[in-house]
Amino acid sequence: MSAAQASGGTGDEEQDEAERPHPTLDLDDTVHQRVRLGVLTVAREAESVEFGFLKEQLGLTDGNLSRHLKVLEEAGLIAVNKGYAGRRPRTWITLTPQGAQALDRELRALRELVRRLDTAGPGHLRP
Repeated sequence: MSAAQASGGTGDEEQDEAERPHPTLDLDDTVHQRVRLGVLTVAREAESVEFGFLKEQLGLTDGNLSRHLKVLEEAGLIAVNKGYAGRRPRTWITLTPQGAQALDRELRALRELVRRLDTAGPGHLRP
């Protein structure tokens, strides 16, 4: 008896699951990388986030964070604005509309992956 049948289902859910593309196919390599996902999520939480705050929150060096910001900026997912706070130079990062959409897609794919694992029993998909 399958997990779906044991829970009162017909087993059709299991067949549908096997026919759907695996959720990992919807993960975006640019967004999914740990640091870049962190940048996007922190930027989503604020209207604008300062470079030093991101560096501290994500535990990164200046160079490492700069490299990831460049990747995200080139992909159109963030906007980087340089300016001054008093006499001190500052860099602010904001999420673009494209970045917000990419983050939403990534989170949907991750939720689907977790849902799939939470609702499936071991060995539910047989080759």
